[in-house]
Amino acid sequence: MTDNSPKRREITRADIMPMADYGKIRREYRRKLVETKRKRRVHIGPHISLYFENYDTMWAQVHEMLFIERGGEDQVEGELAAYNPLIPQGTELVATMMIEVEDEGVRRRVLASLGHVEDMVQLTFAGHTVKAVPEADLDRTTAEGKTSSVHFLHFNFTAAEVAAFKAAGTQVIAGITHPQYGHMAMLPEESRAALAEDLA
Repeated sequence: MTDNSPKRREITRADIMPMADYGKIRREYRRKLVETKRKRRVHIGPHISLYFENYDTMWAQVHEMLFIERGGEDQVEGELAAYNPLIPQGTELVATMMIEVEDEGVRRRVLASLGHVEDMVQLTFAGHTVKAVPEADLDRTTAEGKTSSVHFLHFNFTAAEVAAFKAAGTQVIAGITHPQYGHMAMLPEESRAALAEDLA
């Protein structure tokens, strides 16, 4: 795994490995990343999961895109522009929210019923509520009320919220308040501790 001390907040061109070298470490790196991702994944209800991102997960994602698509140097800047905004900057947590339904017919019905769900996600802890702010790159809910299966969310913290979240043993609840999907999940302590490392 990469060294995140001090915490890395941006992937630069200098951080990109030659694809031949990445290919040599790819399997082992991906194996080690499984545990990191496990601690950073929160399932809320039957269909929605939050995958909290950091430098390591985004470094891996950029390299995977470059390795699979083989776009070479021309592809690098586009991948950095796409994934650097998902690295938390010290006063936020950043999550990829995925609506995961295996059956295609059920998935269509679920997505059609969850318009604007991206605006109804929150973290509650120690008397604080931090609401998600979706990425503003495009509107991920259609005029007909169908939402996308993938959303990118920022949870912006005040200094007091950072301190409360980082306190060992703080109970954190991830919740969704959509009328058609009212679910919540308590984060395990190991998940709270992992995410607390994203906060300065």
